[in-house]
Amino acid sequence: MTTVTTPATFTELGLITPLLARLAELEYHQPTPIQARAIPSVFAGRDLIAGANTGSGKTATFALPMLQKLREDISSGSKNSKGNFVTGLVLVPTRELAKQVADSIKSYAVHFNGEIKTLAVFGGVSVNIQMLALRGGVDILVATPGRLLDLISSNAIKLDKVKTLVLDEADRMLSLGFTEELTALLALTPKKKQTLLFSATFPEQVTTLTQELLNNPIEIQLQSADASTLVQRVFTVNKGEKTAVLAHLIQQEQWRQALIFVNAKHHCEHLAEKLAKRGITAAVFHGDKGQSERSRVLDGFKAGDIEVLIATDIAARGLDIEKLPVVINFNLPRSPSDYMHRIGRSGRAGEVGLAISLIDHEDYHHFSVIEKKNKFRLKREQVEGFEAAEITGDSILAVEKPMAAPEGTGKKKRKKKTSVNADIWSGYSKPE
Repeated sequence: MTTVTTPATFTELGLITPLLARLAELEYHQPTPIQARAIPSVFAGRDLIAGANTGSGKTATFALPMLQKLREDISSGSKNSKGNFVTGLVLVPTRELAKQVADSIKSYAVHFNGEIKTLAVFGGVSVNIQMLALRGGVDILVATPGRLLDLISSNAIKLDKVKTLVLDEADRMLSLGFTEELTALLALTPKKKQTLLFSATFPEQVTTLTQELLNNPIEIQLQSADASTLVQRVFTVNKGEKTAVLAHLIQQEQWRQALIFVNAKHHCEHLAEKLAKRGITAAVFHGDKGQSERSRVLDGFKAGDIEVLIATDIAARGLDIEKLPVVINFNLPRSPSDYMHRIGRSGRAGEVGLAISLIDHEDYHHFSVIEKKNKFRLKREQVEGFEAAEITGDSILAVEKPMAAPEGTGKKKRKKKTSVNADIWSGYSKPE
């Protein structure tokens, strides 16, 4: 019986010296589980469908082999001839993810001395600038589907020489309604190519896509509800008191940064205004902001210049905020799968993280659905001083409030309660 061992180092994965040197500089000490299991299959030319939690190193999983193969093609003289062609195509659902993935690929390739051209194209910026950048073709193109179709219709790029196709966050692209655009793009790529599909969740549409698109793929599933680095907690609050509880937690815990999710663009502005009245400055991030403003806010948050960011679900996928201490669901996401993507912004790459959900009585059932779909169960807790009313049958029983002390006595006498104190860092070390 032959025992297959999982590579424990990047050297054992067969990466070439320029890539190894760069990984050492980035302090990537050993492959993540998805990298160790998937990279050998990618090198072998196999189609791949891979599922892993956010922050698990998926970008490097497809980027490193793609860069190495391109470098080998350059050395052997078999690289695509000049023209408006692309060799490696990565499709992503959002502008921010396109930029982030392209930046990561460029970072991995710094020791290739500019031999490999990587470019990101997406909407919200001038198409003419991107058309100029595409002159002479590109080795690796990271694109959102809509903008890529625009560029193809303008003859700025052709896909008939694509050797490797990557669909990153495939479930998100399908949930955003990219099905028709994906179908049109896939029809323009060669039938003979390597296809790598990455998806954190696998709804029916993704399963259908894999059957139609991939050729005898290797399947790797590493999704896990492991809470060893990401602690999830849920706090019940009374309707109308979420803002007060949120402000209390931010001021009490003094997190270095906090990412707060809401469900609508106007909710971002409204919540920011209400927090400002409580002395908390927050930036907002949503689809109505121009691309330059979105980039400015995101760069500021990544740099630590912005401490509190209120965002819609455009920030829930793919964005990598280093050592983000806490994610807070002010509103629950409509989709149970989006819950996992939201909380995955914290606790990335083995770092300690915290995910908090604030739920009032109207949220109780939906959070139970989220738990069931994602196969976990969380204890309902309360924040001291903001205890929620109890539900008995169809009735809501108001929690008895402490009576005010007689005038002139100074302090109010608080009735002792059995609710859980909001020591939300108990059980693990609080980041400094």
